Amino acid sequence: MLKPVYLPEEHSVLIWAVAGSPWELLALWLIAINLVTFFVFGIDKWKAKRKASHESTRRVPERTLFLLAALGGSAGALLGMRAFHHKTLHKTFRFGIPAILALQILIPLGLWIYFALN
Repeated sequence: MLKPVYLPEEHSVLIWAVAGSPWELLALWLIAINLVTFFVFGIDKWKAKRKASHESTRRVPERTLFLLAALGGSAGALLGMRAFHHKTLHKTFRFGIPAILALQILIPLGLWIYFALN
């Protein structure tokens, strides 16, 4: 038999009263971080093209791109790589971003299955 998943009562905590449920808050976060990550990949590609003519153009560090992906924006990073043809030749991005996305799907799914069945 499946155990019920704990959800806080909406009136118990102020943030849930403002944001709705924790699931709505998570959905808003994931939408926002993926949009930001997608556009940061686009901006970095634009800066990479422009750098040839303007030496003062500062690029987005690769560490920042990976951090945005790790914070939940891995789908946006993958779409940004494909849409802007950016960082697609770097092995660390070509394999790292899909690996982060897979972990972000498999770990919560595994935890949900584990706790639902126990």
